[in-house]
Amino acid sequence: MQRKRFSPGRAPGTLLGLGAGLAVTLGALTGCSAAETAEDVTLDAKAGAAAAPVAPPGRYRTLFEPCGAVPQATLRELLPGTAALADADRAKALRGTAAVTYDTDRRVGCTWTADIEGGSHRLVLDVERVVSYDQTVSDAARAQEVYTRKQLAAGIVVPETPAPTPTSAGPSTPTTPPAGATATTPAAPTSPAGTPTAPPADAPAGATPPAAGTPSAPATTGLEPRTLSGLGDIAFVDDTLGKTGGNGHQRVVSVVFRTSNVIVTVEYRQRTTGPAAAPDSKELQDRAQNLARLLADRLEE
Repeated sequence: MQRKRFSPGRAPGTLLGLGAGLAVTLGALTGCSAAETAEDVTLDAKAGAAAAPVAPPGRYRTLFEPCGAVPQATLRELLPGTAALADADRAKALRGTAAVTYDTDRRVGCTWTADIEGGSHRLVLDVERVVSYDQTVSDAARAQEVYTRKQLAAGIVVPETPAPTPTSAGPSTPTTPPAGATATTPAAPTSPAGTPTAPPADAPAGATPPAAGTPSAPATTGLEPRTLSGLGDIAFVDDTLGKTGGNGHQRVVSVVFRTSNVIVTVEYRQRTTGPAAAPDSKELQDRAQNLARLLADRLEE
Protein backbone atom coordinates (compact mmCIF):
# COMPACT_ATOMS: atom_id res chain seq x y z
CA MET A 1 0.00 0.00 0.00
CA GLN A 2 1.43 3.34 -1.02
CA ARG A 3 1.83 5.86 1.74
CA LYS A 4 0.29 9.24 1.38
CA ARG A 5 2.96 11.86 1.16
CA PHE A 6 3.06 14.62 3.72
CA SER A 7 2.32 18.02 2.20
CA PRO A 8 3.75 20.86 4.30
CA GLY A 9 1.39 23.48 2.82
CA ARG A 10 -1.76 21.94 4.24
CA ALA A 11 -0.93 22.13 7.89
CA PRO A 12 -0.67 25.95 8.07
CA GLY A 13 -3.83 26.35 6.05
CA THR A 14 -5.66 24.01 8.29
CA LEU A 15 -4.42 25.77 11.40
CA LEU A 16 -5.40 29.14 9.98
CA GLY A 17 -8.83 27.84 9.17
CA LEU A 18 -9.27 26.46 12.61
CA GLY A 19 -8.04 29.71 14.14
CA ALA A 20 -10.48 31.74 12.09
CA GLY A 21 -13.32 29.44 13.10
CA LEU A 22 -12.43 29.71 16.72
CA ALA A 23 -12.24 33.49 16.45
CA VAL A 24 -15.70 33.65 14.90
CA THR A 25 -17.09 31.32 17.53
CA LEU A 26 -15.48 33.23 20.41
CA GLY A 27 -16.64 36.52 18.91
CA ALA A 28 -20.20 35.25 18.73
CA LEU A 29 -20.06 34.00 22.31
CA THR A 30 -18.54 37.26 23.47
CA GLY A 31 -21.20 39.26 21.66
CA CYS A 32 -24.00 37.22 23.19
CA SER A 33 -22.44 37.49 26.61
CA ALA A 34 -22.04 41.27 26.30
CA ALA A 35 -25.60 41.73 25.12
CA GLU A 36 -26.95 39.59 27.90
CA THR A 37 -24.80 41.38 30.46
CA ALA A 38 -25.97 44.82 29.31
CA GLU A 39 -29.58 43.68 29.40
CA ASP A 40 -29.12 42.18 32.85
CA VAL A 41 -27.58 45.40 34.14
CA THR A 42 -30.48 47.40 32.77
CA LEU A 43 -33.03 45.10 34.40
CA ASP A 44 -31.14 45.07 37.68
CA ALA A 45 -30.99 48.86 37.69
CA LYS A 46 -34.76 49.08 37.27
CA ALA A 47 -35.40 46.45 39.88
CA GLY A 48 -33.08 48.14 42.34
CA ALA A 49 -34.41 51.70 41.89
CA ALA A 50 -35.60 53.08 45.25
CA ALA A 51 -39.30 53.94 45.26
CA ALA A 52 -40.46 57.23 46.78
CA PRO A 53 -41.52 56.80 50.45
CA VAL A 54 -45.27 56.57 50.92
CA ALA A 55 -46.78 58.22 54.01
CA PRO A 56 -48.95 55.96 56.19
CA PRO A 57 -52.74 56.14 55.77
CA GLY A 58 -54.99 57.54 58.46
CA ARG A 59 -56.33 55.42 61.27
CA TYR A 60 -59.96 55.83 60.22
CA ARG A 61 -61.53 54.73 56.93
CA THR A 62 -65.19 55.30 57.85
CA LEU A 63 -67.25 57.52 60.17
CA PHE A 64 -69.95 56.77 62.70
CA GLU A 65 -73.59 57.77 62.21
CA PRO A 66 -73.77 61.20 63.92
CA CYS A 67 -77.41 61.55 64.92
CA GLY A 68 -77.30 58.30 66.83
CA ALA A 69 -73.89 58.97 68.39
CA VAL A 70 -75.17 61.18 71.24
CA PRO A 71 -76.90 59.36 74.12
CA GLN A 72 -80.52 60.37 74.77
CA ALA A 73 -79.76 61.33 78.37
CA THR A 74 -77.03 63.70 77.16
CA LEU A 75 -79.37 65.25 74.60
CA ARG A 76 -82.02 65.90 77.26
CA GLU A 77 -79.42 67.71 79.35
CA LEU A 78 -78.18 69.78 76.42
CA LEU A 79 -81.73 70.54 75.24
CA PRO A 80 -83.76 71.17 78.42
CA GLY A 81 -86.64 72.56 76.35
CA THR A 82 -87.51 69.06 75.16
CA ALA A 83 -88.93 68.24 78.61
CA ALA A 84 -91.94 70.45 77.95
CA LEU A 85 -92.71 68.91 74.53
CA ALA A 86 -95.29 66.28 73.75
CA ASP A 87 -93.93 62.76 73.32
CA ALA A 88 -93.98 62.83 69.53
CA ASP A 89 -92.40 66.28 69.32
CA ARG A 90 -89.78 65.33 71.90
CA ALA A 91 -88.85 62.20 69.98
CA LYS A 92 -88.50 64.24 66.78
CA ALA A 93 -86.35 66.88 68.48
CA LEU A 94 -84.08 64.28 70.04
CA ARG A 95 -83.74 62.43 66.72
CA GLY A 96 -82.00 65.41 65.15
CA THR A 97 -81.54 66.37 61.52
CA ALA A 98 -78.68 64.83 59.57
CA ALA A 99 -76.46 67.16 57.55
CA VAL A 100 -76.56 66.79 53.77
CA THR A 101 -73.19 65.45 52.58
CA TYR A 102 -72.06 63.76 49.38
CA ASP A 103 -69.82 61.16 50.99
CA THR A 104 -70.69 59.88 54.45
CA ASP A 105 -67.26 58.23 54.71
CA ARG A 106 -65.66 61.69 54.45
CA ARG A 107 -68.01 64.00 56.36
CA VAL A 108 -71.14 63.67 58.50
CA GLY A 109 -73.09 65.94 60.82
CA CYS A 110 -76.30 66.39 62.78
CA THR A 111 -78.26 69.28 64.34
CA TRP A 112 -80.63 69.39 67.30
CA THR A 113 -82.74 72.39 68.37
CA ALA A 114 -85.18 72.98 71.22
CA ASP A 115 -86.88 76.18 72.43
CA ILE A 116 -87.18 77.17 76.05
CA GLU A 117 -89.03 80.02 77.71
CA GLY A 118 -87.10 83.13 76.80
CA GLY A 119 -84.67 81.48 74.42
CA SER A 120 -83.44 78.28 72.77
CA HIS A 121 -80.62 75.74 72.65
CA ARG A 122 -78.93 74.41 69.53
CA LEU A 123 -76.40 71.60 69.18
CA VAL A 124 -74.42 71.01 65.99
CA LEU A 125 -72.10 68.06 65.47
CA ASP A 126 -69.64 67.95 62.57
CA VAL A 127 -67.24 65.06 61.89
CA GLU A 128 -64.70 65.18 59.08
CA ARG A 129 -62.31 62.46 57.91
CA VAL A 130 -59.34 64.07 56.19
CA VAL A 131 -57.58 62.28 53.33
CA SER A 132 -54.24 63.39 51.88
CA TYR A 133 -53.79 63.00 48.14
CA ASP A 134 -50.05 63.55 48.46
CA GLN A 135 -48.25 60.24 48.95
CA THR A 136 -45.51 61.97 50.93
CA VAL A 137 -47.96 63.55 53.43
CA SER A 138 -49.92 61.33 55.81
CA ASP A 139 -53.65 61.70 56.40
CA ALA A 140 -52.99 62.64 60.04
CA ALA A 141 -50.52 65.37 59.01
CA ARG A 142 -53.03 66.81 56.56
CA ALA A 143 -55.73 66.69 59.26
CA GLN A 144 -53.40 68.62 61.58
CA GLU A 145 -53.15 71.37 58.94
CA VAL A 146 -56.96 71.62 58.80
CA TYR A 147 -57.16 71.63 62.61
CA THR A 148 -54.50 74.37 62.89
CA ARG A 149 -56.49 76.64 60.55
CA LYS A 150 -59.53 76.20 62.78
CA GLN A 151 -57.53 77.02 65.89
CA LEU A 152 -56.05 80.16 64.33
CA ALA A 153 -59.53 81.24 63.19
CA ALA A 154 -60.60 81.02 66.85
CA GLY A 155 -57.81 83.42 67.78
CA ILE A 156 -55.84 80.83 69.73
CA VAL A 157 -52.10 81.11 69.14
CA VAL A 158 -50.37 77.97 67.91
CA PRO A 159 -47.15 77.58 69.91
CA GLU A 160 -43.99 77.54 67.86
CA THR A 161 -41.52 74.71 68.15
CA PRO A 162 -38.68 76.04 70.34
CA ALA A 163 -35.31 76.35 68.66
CA PRO A 164 -32.56 74.12 70.07
CA THR A 165 -30.50 75.82 72.75
CA PRO A 166 -26.86 76.17 71.73
CA THR A 167 -24.43 74.24 73.87
CA SER A 168 -22.25 76.54 75.96
CA ALA A 169 -18.53 75.95 76.23
CA GLY A 170 -18.73 75.92 80.01
CA PRO A 171 -20.28 77.61 83.02
CA SER A 172 -20.32 81.34 82.82
CA THR A 173 -18.21 83.26 85.26
CA PRO A 174 -19.03 86.65 86.72
CA THR A 175 -17.23 89.54 85.13
CA THR A 176 -14.61 91.03 87.44
CA PRO A 177 -14.30 94.80 87.23
CA PRO A 178 -10.90 96.02 86.18
CA ALA A 179 -8.41 96.98 88.91
CA GLY A 180 -9.04 100.41 90.31
CA ALA A 181 -12.66 100.54 89.11
CA THR A 182 -15.23 101.87 91.57
CA ALA A 183 -18.14 99.56 92.34
CA THR A 184 -21.53 101.09 91.66
CA THR A 185 -24.98 100.22 92.91
CA PRO A 186 -28.15 100.41 90.80
CA ALA A 187 -29.92 103.71 91.08
CA ALA A 188 -33.33 103.68 92.69
CA PRO A 189 -36.27 104.47 90.42
CA THR A 190 -37.10 108.13 90.43
CA SER A 191 -40.24 110.10 89.95
CA PRO A 192 -40.56 112.56 87.08
CA ALA A 193 -39.22 115.29 89.46
CA GLY A 194 -36.08 113.23 90.12
CA THR A 195 -37.02 112.16 93.66
CA PRO A 196 -36.54 108.44 94.37
CA THR A 197 -39.89 106.63 94.46
CA ALA A 198 -40.34 104.71 97.70
CA PRO A 199 -42.31 101.43 97.75
CA PRO A 200 -45.63 101.35 99.64
CA ALA A 201 -45.40 101.03 103.40
CA ASP A 202 -46.96 97.56 103.40
CA ALA A 203 -44.75 96.25 100.56
CA PRO A 204 -42.42 93.33 101.41
CA ALA A 205 -38.75 94.08 101.89
CA GLY A 206 -36.83 94.27 98.63
CA ALA A 207 -39.96 94.85 96.52
CA THR A 208 -39.51 97.00 93.44
CA PRO A 209 -42.14 99.70 92.96
CA PRO A 210 -44.14 99.46 89.71
CA ALA A 211 -43.09 101.76 86.91
CA ALA A 212 -45.42 104.66 86.33
CA GLY A 213 -47.78 104.18 83.42
CA THR A 214 -47.27 100.40 83.09
CA PRO A 215 -50.63 98.79 82.14
CA SER A 216 -51.73 95.87 84.28
CA ALA A 217 -52.51 92.50 82.67
CA PRO A 218 -56.20 91.92 81.99
CA ALA A 219 -57.96 89.72 84.48
CA THR A 220 -58.56 86.16 83.31
CA THR A 221 -61.36 83.80 84.26
CA GLY A 222 -59.92 80.54 82.92
CA LEU A 223 -62.84 80.33 80.48
CA GLU A 224 -61.22 82.19 77.58
CA PRO A 225 -60.64 80.39 74.25
CA ARG A 226 -57.76 77.99 74.92
CA THR A 227 -56.25 74.63 74.17
CA LEU A 228 -57.48 71.57 76.06
CA SER A 229 -55.58 68.55 77.34
CA GLY A 230 -56.69 64.94 77.54
CA LEU A 231 -59.06 65.17 74.57
CA GLY A 232 -58.03 63.34 71.40
CA ASP A 233 -54.57 64.05 70.05
CA ILE A 234 -55.09 67.81 70.31
CA ALA A 235 -58.07 70.04 71.14
CA PHE A 236 -59.26 73.57 71.87
CA VAL A 237 -62.39 75.38 73.05
CA ASP A 238 -63.74 78.64 71.66
CA ASP A 239 -66.32 80.86 73.41
CA THR A 240 -68.02 83.92 71.94
CA LEU A 241 -70.86 86.10 73.24
CA GLY A 242 -72.92 88.36 71.03
CA LYS A 243 -76.15 90.33 70.91
CA THR A 244 -79.32 89.12 69.26
CA GLY A 245 -82.15 91.55 68.56
CA GLY A 246 -83.10 93.91 71.36
CA ASN A 247 -81.61 92.91 74.69
CA GLY A 248 -81.04 89.28 73.74
CA HIS A 249 -77.74 87.43 73.93
CA GLN A 250 -76.27 84.44 72.17
CA ARG A 251 -73.31 82.48 73.45
CA VAL A 252 -71.60 79.99 71.14
CA VAL A 253 -69.17 77.42 72.54
CA SER A 254 -67.19 75.23 70.15
CA VAL A 255 -65.01 72.31 71.15
CA VAL A 256 -62.77 71.00 68.36
CA PHE A 257 -60.49 68.00 68.64
CA ARG A 258 -58.46 65.81 66.29
CA THR A 259 -57.83 62.09 66.60
CA SER A 260 -55.51 60.83 63.85
CA ASN A 261 -57.17 61.88 60.58
CA VAL A 262 -60.62 62.70 62.03
CA ILE A 263 -61.65 66.17 63.24
CA VAL A 264 -64.73 66.51 65.44
CA THR A 265 -66.46 69.84 66.12
CA VAL A 266 -69.10 70.19 68.84
CA GLU A 267 -70.92 73.53 68.64
CA TYR A 268 -73.31 74.32 71.47
CA ARG A 269 -75.18 77.59 71.58
CA GLN A 270 -77.80 79.17 73.79
CA ARG A 271 -79.90 82.17 72.88
CA THR A 272 -81.80 84.38 75.30
CA THR A 273 -84.41 87.03 74.59
CA GLY A 274 -85.59 90.09 76.43
CA PRO A 275 -84.12 90.95 79.83
CA ALA A 276 -82.85 87.42 80.53
CA ALA A 277 -79.22 87.18 81.64
CA ALA A 278 -76.56 86.16 79.15
CA PRO A 279 -75.96 82.38 78.98
CA ASP A 280 -73.43 81.11 81.50
CA SER A 281 -70.04 80.44 79.93
CA LYS A 282 -68.89 77.71 82.32
CA GLU A 283 -72.13 75.76 82.05
CA LEU A 284 -72.04 75.67 78.26
CA GLN A 285 -68.34 74.85 78.13
CA ASP A 286 -68.69 71.99 80.61
CA ARG A 287 -71.56 70.47 78.66
CA ALA A 288 -69.82 70.79 75.31
CA GLN A 289 -66.59 69.28 76.66
CA ASN A 290 -68.42 66.37 78.24
CA LEU A 291 -70.04 65.56 74.91
CA ALA A 292 -66.72 65.89 73.08
CA ARG A 293 -65.15 63.36 75.45
CA LEU A 294 -68.01 60.93 74.85
CA LEU A 295 -67.43 61.21 71.10
CA ALA A 296 -63.68 60.75 71.55
CA ASP A 297 -64.42 57.50 73.41
CA ARG A 298 -66.76 56.51 70.56
CA LEU A 299 -63.89 56.86 68.10
CA GLU A 300 -61.81 54.48 70.20
CA GLU A 301 -64.41 51.71 69.99
